[in-house]
Amino acid sequence: MRIADWLMIAAVLLAPLVAVQVQKILERYREDKARRLNVFKTLMATRAATVSPQHVQALNMIDLEFQGVKYKVVADAWKTYLDHLGHYPKDDEKQQPVWGERRVDLLAKLLIEMGKSLGYVFDEVHVKRGIYAPEAHSQFETEERLIRGGIVRLLYGDAHLKMDVTSFPVSEEDIKAQKSLREGFQELIDGKRKLAVSVSKAAKDEDA
Repeated sequence: MRIADWLMIAAVLLAPLVAVQVQKILERYREDKARRLNVFKTLMATRAATVSPQHVQALNMIDLEFQGVKYKVVADAWKTYLDHLGHYPKDDEKQQPVWGERRVDLLAKLLIEMGKSLGYVFDEVHVKRGIYAPEAHSQFETEERLIRGGIVRLLYGDAHLKMDVTSFPVSEEDIKAQKSLREGFQELIDGKRKLAVSVSKAAKDEDA
């Protein structure tokens, strides 16, 4: 048999194996891209709720899903944003608004670079401003934060519950009994009633 014939036979035999390997590579690529898309979409959907569990979980998935030279810009943007998050000026109220503005800028840059790596194009204004965030959600988060803070202060003894007792639940019989008792004591004090003392027979015999 000629070499061409052998090559033809080899191609026929190896074709199914090659097709299977190519299919596996394509499936792995699609799965990897789907996970990266899920991280990106979650961050975009929750960029107005940066303390939500979904947002925080997606941020922590960046190191795992965006590896390699192709995603170096994304990884660098995430490192810069992470470093900024770890330096919140909790003891300097004047710097807190500045820190907040910088946080928004860094998050926007991270999302823009992440979108580019996945084939999406967004400008900075859209990422920052193109968000639907109902005022009721913001109010709910503020109230929930205040409630949690109040409970923590209460448990640590830094705050106290204010109580204003207006009445006690009593029955009509209890009221009548208390009134009768007060009237009886008042009559004893005024001399209008004498205190009746009962002496048992055993006590009388001892006295005798």
